[in-house]
Amino acid sequence: MARAKRAGRRSGNPDTRAEILAAARRLFAEEGFESVSMRRIAAEAGVDPSLIHHYFGSKDDLFLAAIELPMDPAPEVEGVLKGQDLEGAGGRLMHAFVAIWDGPHQDKLLAMVRSSLSKPAMAFVLRQLFEHRIVTTVERTLGDQVDHIPVRAGFIGSQVFGLVVTRYILKLEPLASLNAEELAETVGPTIDRYLTMPVDRLLEGR
Repeated sequence: MARAKRAGRRSGNPDTRAEILAAARRLFAEEGFESVSMRRIAAEAGVDPSLIHHYFGSKDDLFLAAIELPMDPAPEVEGVLKGQDLEGAGGRLMHAFVAIWDGPHQDKLLAMVRSSLSKPAMAFVLRQLFEHRIVTTVERTLGDQVDHIPVRAGFIGSQVFGLVVTRYILKLEPLASLNAEELAETVGPTIDRYLTMPVDRLLEGR
């Protein structure tokens, strides 16, 4: 059922920020981060687009606020990949992984993951986190170094997601007890393989 359009555009008031966040959550959930423009969110919320910049700054900042993410993993992921050799990328990603998930925001991050896994309506939060802040960052950072980067980045995202669930939610051993260096030695080579293995056969018929 089509939503009724809001009449006119409102200037800033105490409810404006909440209206923008609600509109952003709906559109990000239904269409994904990349497909939704700031202007579209403003129209959905019935506000002037300049108010989104006033309250949130960038589209990335609005996204992080909308899904209530306590920290942004994208800079950490980009930092260990950008401007460096492809060799050893998996190990560096594992060090970044531990820095993020064992860091000061662990409780909030895991609460978000648990909520997303147990409540289907919140699944978009987890999907958008991994797709937009991890997978897309890998694609953007390594896209000029390897072929078929969307496929490779998707495999890497699945590896990271699996680690979050098995290490922090299920607490399966030995993964739950491995430190950053041990994860780099054991899981890092798998990520390196995702970045270098032939994938043409996987794309046949697609």
